[in-house]
Amino acid sequence: MSDPTPKRTRAQEEAAEWLARLGNHSISTKTVREFRDWRDDPANDAAYEEAEAFWEASGEHVADPEITRMTQEALDRGKRRSGWRAWLRGPRLAGAITLASIAAVGGGYLAVQQFTPTYGTQDIEQKVVRLTDGSRVHLNVDSQVKVAFRDGERRLTLTRGEAFFDVAHDARRPFIVVVDGIQVRALGTKFDVRRRDGGVQVTLLQGSVRVSPGQAQGAPVVLQPNQQALLTRGAAIRTAAVDATRTTSWTTGRLVFRDTPLAAAVAEVNRYSAQKVELTAPNLGAQPVSGFFDVGDAESFARGVAGFHDLSLTRAPNGTWRLAPAPTSPGA
Repeated sequence: MSDPTPKRTRAQEEAAEWLARLGNHSISTKTVREFRDWRDDPANDAAYEEAEAFWEASGEHVADPEITRMTQEALDRGKRRSGWRAWLRGPRLAGAITLASIAAVGGGYLAVQQFTPTYGTQDIEQKVVRLTDGSRVHLNVDSQVKVAFRDGERRLTLTRGEAFFDVAHDARRPFIVVVDGIQVRALGTKFDVRRRDGGVQVTLLQGSVRVSPGQAQGAPVVLQPNQQALLTRGAAIRTAAVDATRTTSWTTGRLVFRDTPLAAAVAEVNRYSAQKVELTAPNLGAQPVSGFFDVGDAESFARGVAGFHDLSLTRAPNGTWRLAPAPTSPGA
């Protein structure tokens, strides 16, 4: 029987490298897909969970020296890679709250407390930010969040776009996300907040959150897992049951649709890709779409939809994929 140790050690090294790579710098949708594929291996998934647990425990001066060694080696390898060099040195490093920010001091560990209070992404860019309390913020495309931690409170303001929050539990300092006066309050939970035209959408994956209406009307609402709150100015909070895993699938590099109108699916796909998809006829927008697609891969989406709905697919000179009704055969 083969010895599983080499694979396990390799998985731990790669996990440390992934944790450092994802922490507090811009990542492409392609990188998110690569990370998802890597974690499909059970050994890799277990190693990543272990590496994350180490990072969270570091603030309590508890760590595995072997993981520390592999983490540092991963970062050292990263410094030699041109693709990482830009964020591993200079002023960007000063703001990085990742495994790279944990330095051995005597027999314990010290988490660097410097960080940039505002984080943002551009059009087709995502970013994972690790905060000083151990919480993680995954910014979706074209998004921005401002961070303000004080004694007794952790406050973040989502100024545009969408973000997924994986909140470290701290009963003494509630975690509050503010969007247009609306407050989402959590202690330890996982939830998504998205600014939409004319309103705000809050989706709870794990734990519980209290949503206060702000400019909306009515009393605060406490969400349970797989519930979503929709808030619009001047209207009462609306809640609905949803598949929160599907709603937040973008954090794993996938978009999942279930009987979604084609127009809505196209709009979502276009958020993540420089190559756009266009419907040439308004009546196409109501057709339902089901399935999962890689973020950033507009071509596969367009080809899949065209094949399933028997549509014509052409590519414009600017790279846009155009979906149109299939031409009718003569005499049909």
